[in-house]
Amino acid sequence: MDENGDDPEIPGEEDVQPPPGLVGVGGTLDPDFLIQAYRAGMFPWSSDPVITWWSPDPRAIFDLESYRPHRSTLKRIRSAGWRFAVDERFTDVMRACAEPSPGRPETWISEDFIASYTELHRRGIAHSVEVYEGEHLIGGLYGVAFGGYFGGESMFHRRTDASKAALAYLVERLRAHGFVLLDAQAPNPHLMRIGAVEIPRAEYLARLRVALGVDARF
Repeated sequence: MDENGDDPEIPGEEDVQPPPGLVGVGGTLDPDFLIQAYRAGMFPWSSDPVITWWSPDPRAIFDLESYRPHRSTLKRIRSAGWRFAVDERFTDVMRACAEPSPGRPETWISEDFIASYTELHRRGIAHSVEVYEGEHLIGGLYGVAFGGYFGGESMFHRRTDASKAALAYLVERLRAHGFVLLDAQAPNPHLMRIGAVEIPRAEYLARLRVALGVDARF
């Protein structure tokens, strides 16, 4: 992918270079270009020293038909008295996702990412799910929505199971509003433990095309 602003194309197998799933280096986080990239099956991941663009094979998704949260998560939701909300504190959720943690001393969510996704939020494309304990933001996630597609970007928790609760809430909301695809991007052990599944990239791109044609509203 170059920086001339041309529309990105859906990546083919010949475009993938080591490391697996990397399809572009450089470019811009301009919100219009981000929209084009997501619709073509790509997402940005890191901008230091340059932006990298990815289309993993296999791809991780949460299957909206079969996903069920763990019983321990449901029990925690019932007993904790948490409040769930959407789009109340989008930028705060992004900044919370960017905070260092014991397993992640550094983050790819830079100020450039925050500025670009906040603009997408202003346009009604990027959304957050928030979990509150009283007035305190204790968990959440954010992502982007097009048609019947939701692309999950990152999540955080400040209480045990709060991010899993945000995911469970998101899935129910997407089901209720007619969404058909919940993208989790690159597979990793944590995503698999909380219910994500892997599918081949070709299948993901086919599902994405269908999802983009669905009339759904977050």
